Amino acid sequence: MNSMAIELLAPRYAIAWYPWAVQYFFLIAISYATLWLAAPALVFGKNTWLPTARLAMLACLTTTLVAPVALLADLHQPLRFWHFYAYATSSSWMSIGSLLLPLYVVGVLLLGWLAWRPALQANRQAPGLMGLIARLLSFGAAPTPRAALVLVGLATLALSTGIMLYTGAELAVVKARPLWNTVWLPPMLVASGFIAAAGLVLVLNRVSGMRDLTSSGQMLKVLLGACVVAGLVAGSWFLDGINANVGSVAAALDSVRASPSWRSTALWGGLTGLALFGAVLYLLTRPASRRPGLYAWAWVLGLVAIHMGWMFRWVVLMDVQHVARNSAGFHHYGIPAGSSGILGIVGTFGLWLAAVLMIDLLIPWRQARQGGSAADVSPSDSNAQPDAKSVEGAPSHG
Repeated sequence: MNSMAIELLAPRYAIAWYPWAVQYFFLIAISYATLWLAAPALVFGKNTWLPTARLAMLACLTTTLVAPVALLADLHQPLRFWHFYAYATSSSWMSIGSLLLPLYVVGVLLLGWLAWRPALQANRQAPGLMGLIARLLSFGAAPTPRAALVLVGLATLALSTGIMLYTGAELAVVKARPLWNTVWLPPMLVASGFIAAAGLVLVLNRVSGMRDLTSSGQMLKVLLGACVVAGLVAGSWFLDGINANVGSVAAALDSVRASPSWRSTALWGGLTGLALFGAVLYLLTRPASRRPGLYAWAWVLGLVAIHMGWMFRWVVLMDVQHVARNSAGFHHYGIPAGSSGILGIVGTFGLWLAAVLMIDLLIPWRQARQGGSAADVSPSDSNAQPDAKSVEGAPSHG
């Protein structure tokens, strides 16, 4: 009996999204999450949240400025962005996002200006470049209406929910990738975005010199809540997969079941998340007399949180593309050193750092207000030095 071997050949397709996409999804998630962290004070008038809002607004505005740069770079031909507007498609989430993103950027810029305007007005007589910029950006001495800040804030918050939806949906609708095609992915992107955002505020609280104890406590609580939500989403996704006979979740688990690298990734993610949750819970349950000294190290947990938020997006956007769609096994991806690889990753973070430094040098963001005029900026705000009881690491005297 003759036997015949049939050889099947399948083409290997290049990855569609490069690390630029990771940078965009990471920065835009921090942007909308820090916007919501700034909202309790700037939009809803909660004064105890104002130190956090100042830090969150700095993070929000800078990431909002840099995120579209990474998005344009990921188009491979950045000048073709106008195609989204010339050939708009209502059924495409990318097309919808191209309309939402510019409006969101304008909303964040306007909200930041309204929050910083009273402090800019107070610095109009400052010598040198700072005074010149304050005079140019304050646009007169008229008070900033509280109602205007609230209305802009509410509109921008509404736009941010659209950003959350479109960034998650444009991945979840891809049926060719079972690891993307699940309803659990969008909420997981949002939860991990809040983890990274709270971590960034903790780090900024430390490196900016504010070291506000209340802000650290607030962000640790947000971090704890976001970890709980992320854990529930991840657990629901896993249970959905092992209990379903059909469906994208079961197919996703089956596609990576034989991969040691994916098992190690899952183990790393789970252990890191549990360690972060346990460390945050430990800090929050310490006696009040010990918290100032312990909160001085909260920025370390912030770095871990930022790492988790970025690595989750790397796994979702890059590692998932290693799974072959038309053949067995996995496709290895080596990160190039050029602009579409390591240089692009470092350059994006460098651009964000440059934006933070420019604002820190020229804009009195530490005196952000909930509306009002220059007279509302007190001398203590201008010096940007909190009292000893609110500073991390300050001794407690009861």
